[in-house]
Amino acid sequence: MNRRDVLIVGGGPTGLAAAILAAEQGLSPVVVEPKLNVIDKACGEGLMPAGVRALHRLGVRPEPARPFYGVRYIDGAHHATAAFTEGPGLGIRRTVLHQALLTRAQDLGVQFVHERAGEITQDDDQVSILVGNRSRLSGRWLLAADGLRSPIREQLGLSKPPRRTARLGMRQHVEMAPWTDMVEVHWRPGVEAYITPVADNLVGVAMLYTRDALPPGDQPPFRRLLAKFPDLWDRVQGAPIGSQARGAGPFEQRVRRRSQGRVLLIGDAAGYLDPITGEGLKLGFQGAAAAVACILVGKPQAWEWAWRRITAEYWLGTGALLALSQVPALRSRLVPTLAKVPGLMPAALHRLG
Repeated sequence: MNRRDVLIVGGGPTGLAAAILAAEQGLSPVVVEPKLNVIDKACGEGLMPAGVRALHRLGVRPEPARPFYGVRYIDGAHHATAAFTEGPGLGIRRTVLHQALLTRAQDLGVQFVHERAGEITQDDDQVSILVGNRSRLSGRWLLAADGLRSPIREQLGLSKPPRRTARLGMRQHVEMAPWTDMVEVHWRPGVEAYITPVADNLVGVAMLYTRDALPPGDQPPFRRLLAKFPDLWDRVQGAPIGSQARGAGPFEQRVRRRSQGRVLLIGDAAGYLDPITGEGLKLGFQGAAAAVACILVGKPQAWEWAWRRITAEYWLGTGALLALSQVPALRSRLVPTLAKVPGLMPAALHRLG
């Protein structure tokens, strides 16, 4: 066996952030990730101000990227806007972000094993994992950053069944100059469209929806969803497509607990509700820092409480917004109410940002 301080399964943003932080603390991390190249993913690609600060603390300042200065909710003729008060957010292609994190990890000497992670065994002193079909890696700790449907979480029996209506996501880009310096959230029954400027000539369009909100038809699913937003349809019609459509979800992932012995679940593997508030990357970076801090002092049991502290507002706010959005009469009043009550949306955005 090859012994390391910490094994990190999953080479996405959260896993790479954990590897960077561990290396900066003098640990010897190894990342187990079967994909050789930069990993793309369907997401809104908007990093909230707290997430930008967490990214900069990792020593990562990716380019190209585009700042945005707040969030605007749009429901027909009703608009509600709130600006950030603690610096801008950052719109950035997922591939650009991943490459920047990967370069930073490589510069710090993080090692990579490009194999699929398999069976885990552990005792009081170490944890080991089968890589590919040939050998085992062992380490003092294992951080599982292997995504929404975490195989490690399933292997350890830590998953719980979902409780809410399944929500799905889809994302595509159009090649055009951004028309806004905000993230725009357009509302329709059963679906939201998130508009994020990610470069000077590229705009991300992401959809969050329930299955029954997808209209029938012969057009590709993304176009059928986009057609529910006539203003957006008219704006992007004719613009070159900047990426293929990618899907994600169902999103809700409930977890019995976030550690077992020397294994800690981090990022989406540790539990997730919905991307509706745009906090996934921020929580991933903050959680990676807290998890590394727990293993540095040898207290994996502290990770559960650290995770709850970091994500408490996310679960409360996201759960409330989802509950509201699933009641048609309340959903239809959300944006008009935000527009009419001064300070309501800025206060909520301040807590998220």
